[in-house]
Amino acid sequence: MTDTLAIAEYKEKAAKWFEKLRNEICDSFEAIECDNKGPLSSRAPGKFERKSWQRENQGDGHEGGGGTMSIMRGGRVFEKVGVNISTVHGTFTEEFAKNIPGASEDPRFFATGISLVAHMNSPRVPAVHMNTRFIVTTKNWFGGGADLNAPLPNTEDTTAFHKAFNECCDRHDPEYYPKFKKWCDEYFYIKHRNRARGEGGIFYDQLNTGDWEADFAFTQDVGKTFNEVYPALIREHMNEEWTDAEREKQLEYRGYYAEFNLVYDRGTTFGLKTGGNVDAILMSLPPEAKWP
Repeated sequence: MTDTLAIAEYKEKAAKWFEKLRNEICDSFEAIECDNKGPLSSRAPGKFERKSWQRENQGDGHEGGGGTMSIMRGGRVFEKVGVNISTVHGTFTEEFAKNIPGASEDPRFFATGISLVAHMNSPRVPAVHMNTRFIVTTKNWFGGGADLNAPLPNTEDTTAFHKAFNECCDRHDPEYYPKFKKWCDEYFYIKHRNRARGEGGIFYDQLNTGDWEADFAFTQDVGKTFNEVYPALIREHMNEEWTDAEREKQLEYRGYYAEFNLVYDRGTTFGLKTGGNVDAILMSLPPEAKWP
C-alpha cells in the first residue's frame, strides 16, 4: 500500500470513528434526559436536533467538505450541549499556513474531528469540553483531549475525571498523562484573568509516534473514556436542588469560559481562518452568562 493509499484509508477510518462516537455520546445524553428526576423533571426530555452544513473553499469556491451540528437546548439537565462532527478539506491562506505543521511546503489540508461542549442547567453539574481530531497536511497527526469546567468545583468529581484519563493514558503510554495534563493546565489558562479555565484534564496535539494505528487507538480511547466518566458525573448530581446564589456563580464562571474561547482557543481560530461554519465554531459559547 502506498503512502497516498494509506492516508486515504486513515482519513476514512478517522471520520467514521468520530461519527460513531458522536452517535454514542448523543445516545448517552438523551438517556440522561429521560432518567432525570430532579428540579426540572416536569420538562419534556431534551432531544438533539441535527443540522448539516457544507463548506466552500476560500478563494476558488469549490466544495470543501462539511459537517453536522447536533444541538440540544432547554432540556431537563442540559441547558445547551453541542456534539459536532466535521470533515473538511481545502487550502490554507499563505499567512495561516505558516502556523500549521507541514503547510508551508503545501498549503492543502484535510481535517476531521468531533467537538463537544456541554453547559448544564444545574451549577452543581460541571460543564465540560471534549474534542478529538485528525489533521493531514504534508504531515499528519491527532490532537484533542477533554477538560472539566465546574462553576462549583467538587474534589470528588475532579479526582474521578482525572483518574479516568490517567488510566486511559496509561493503557497506551505511561508518559502521556503527566505530559498531557500539564499541557492542558497550561493551555486552558485565561492569561488576562490569571486563572485556570477549569479543573483541567488532558490536552494533546501533533501526536504522531510513527505508529498510526496506535495513535488512532489512543484517540479512540479518549473518546470512550469521556463517554464513561462524564455521564457518571452528571448522574451523581443531576437530581440535586440548587440555589439562586449558585446559579449566579455559574453565570459568572461562564463569562470567563466565553472569554477564553473567543480570545485564546485554537479550534475557534482554525475554524474561522479556514471558512468553517460560524454557528458550529461558536457552539461552545454558553446560552447565558454574566460579567459582574
